[in-house]
Amino acid sequence: MMRSVIGWLLLVSLWSMPLQADEIRPAFLQITERQPELYQVLWKVPASSQRQMAGLTPVFDSSVAVADKPLGGLVGNAYLQSWMIQRPGGLAGVVITVAGLPEVATEVLLRIEYLDGTSLIHRLVPEAPSYTVEARAGLGQVVMTYFVLGVEHILIGVDHLLFVLVLLLLVNSTRKLVWTITAFTIAHSITLSLASLNLMHVPVPPVEACIALSILFVATEILRSHRGHPGLTERRPWLVAFSFGLLHGLGFAAALGEIGLPQTDIPAALLFFNVGVEIGQLLFVGVVLSCLQLVRRLRLPVPVLIKPATVYVIGILAAFWTVERTAAFWG
Repeated sequence: MMRSVIGWLLLVSLWSMPLQADEIRPAFLQITERQPELYQVLWKVPASSQRQMAGLTPVFDSSVAVADKPLGGLVGNAYLQSWMIQRPGGLAGVVITVAGLPEVATEVLLRIEYLDGTSLIHRLVPEAPSYTVEARAGLGQVVMTYFVLGVEHILIGVDHLLFVLVLLLLVNSTRKLVWTITAFTIAHSITLSLASLNLMHVPVPPVEACIALSILFVATEILRSHRGHPGLTERRPWLVAFSFGLLHGLGFAAALGEIGLPQTDIPAALLFFNVGVEIGQLLFVGVVLSCLQLVRRLRLPVPVLIKPATVYVIGILAAFWTVERTAAFWG
């Protein structure tokens, strides 16, 4: 009953879901103090989002002088620009604006690194594209910034949410659901931490392809069970959640790698990014289960074919992403 109602609630939204699972990832503006009053500016836009972000431009107020001409180009999976700026007395009080940000559905992570090893981090969003530089940032600002980034990443990561959804469709008891979500959390926390700390490295394209494949695999297992052939996946869903959770953690680490970690507050930034991911995941599960409870109370009719229809839609999307991401190896 539970899995059928979940399918009934989400089938319509899946039909309208975009085929591209990769969200527009945030741009990155780093300012590094090289000498007193002299700073290097690095402007980074993910290559996959360059077209959407083409109109974005970092702008400093009139108290800042440009020391050399910006140089840039495509480096790896990002478009980079670099130049030097000068500002007498330091950056405190400087107004930094990302022109064009209100027209683009993304955000910019601003990070300022000082000679003494301290750093300042701030998120620029379409509703607030300007920021006045503070004298120094505290630990609290780092914690809040990376916590919000973690929540946002999981909630706009369609492929990660679909994997959580197929786990919900697979599990038929509250006890199993708790163990399954816990296993998924532990697994992706492990690989997120190891990859973010550069203790392991796996190329991003194969990881993204395998994440799509993980959704397809679980969807196939659900259909097998529906036809009367349940396998180990349904009996031990926590095992599948843990195994594929390791892959999803590498996907989270790839996104965090594009943002970067503040060198003076790496443990706090990593911890609270991971906490944000977990909170976002629990919010999604909570919304789905709350909708389920509402349907039960209203005693709405649930068509028998809703569950397999939902799983077929998810499987088709996952198959498309698997082929698309595999083809990108040679793109």
